[in-house]
Amino acid sequence: MHALVCDQGLRYDPDLADPVRLPGEALVRVRLAGICNTDLELVRGYMGFRGVLGHEFVGEVVQAPDPIWVGRRVVGDINAACGECDTCRAGRPTHCPSRTTLGIFGRNGAFADYLLLPQANLYQVPDVVPDEKAVFVEPLAAACEILKQVDIHPTDRVLILGDGKLGLLVAAVLRLTGADLTVVGRHAVKLSIAESWGIPVLLVKRGAHLGAMVSSGNRAAGIGLFDTVIECTGSPAGFAEARRFLRPRGTLVLKSTYHGDLSVDMSGLVVDEITLVGSRCGPFAPALRMLECGLINPTSLISGVFSFSEGRAAFDRATEPGVLKVLLRPDEAWMPIPAGTLP
Repeated sequence: MHALVCDQGLRYDPDLADPVRLPGEALVRVRLAGICNTDLELVRGYMGFRGVLGHEFVGEVVQAPDPIWVGRRVVGDINAACGECDTCRAGRPTHCPSRTTLGIFGRNGAFADYLLLPQANLYQVPDVVPDEKAVFVEPLAAACEILKQVDIHPTDRVLILGDGKLGLLVAAVLRLTGADLTVVGRHAVKLSIAESWGIPVLLVKRGAHLGAMVSSGNRAAGIGLFDTVIECTGSPAGFAEARRFLRPRGTLVLKSTYHGDLSVDMSGLVVDEITLVGSRCGPFAPALRMLECGLINPTSLISGVFSFSEGRAAFDRATEPGVLKVLLRPDEAWMPIPAGTLP
């Protein structure tokens, strides 16, 4: 099969061996996949991953333990847990110590003609949700996770730091709460998407310091002290900026993962009684429901579509300033793998 492989960089393999399905797993033919910032970091050496990249996808089931799944269009939870350890039994499968993660750790990913996931990880995509929307379910679920972790009310003031793909999806989800929401970013084009959804935004020019805007009392731009701040910048500097915007006894939600050590004023967190919440993967069912009902339309985030064989160009495009979501599709039609006999 065709695949994009992370192996001391990025390479296209037009003849990678087809995956071998294990008991309990489903074989999925990939229809469309999305490049995430994590994929870009993996190519640069993050986590030392070697294998097929990609964890955002929509596909069609070719083989499954239960034949009723065959032919269904699906998305899938990327964490494949053991289901038997104390962590899994306690309802925390995304933290299973034995888990593999699609295209990130221990499991080949979605930038290939086929992928494997446990059947239990699959979610059927409603007919009214096209592939171009369904491919956003995984990052949209990560945005929905915030509402599982933090109570956000219509009367709350909420700030989202970062106007990238995840920041905008977080904004799309949190605007449904009715909260007083503001998105801060450095790219006018990206912020215009949030504005089109009716969300107030603040453009920070290159070289400008966000903290100075807080101290200057720029309330007209929506800046002040917030009940909740969602940090989605992907930059270590984002933590300090988020802290400046937060009121005492406020909640700071971290969506960014930082390379290296981060200098933090822990005493300030204690004195101000700040609640610090780490947030990553999330629930697929609410994300699919939002797309099915038309509450969220993420297609304005698409910046380009490339084939797997154009993978290098796709990754180059994904790193360009102002670019949001770059999608990948299979190169050509192929014959499905014959139905298997595994349970």
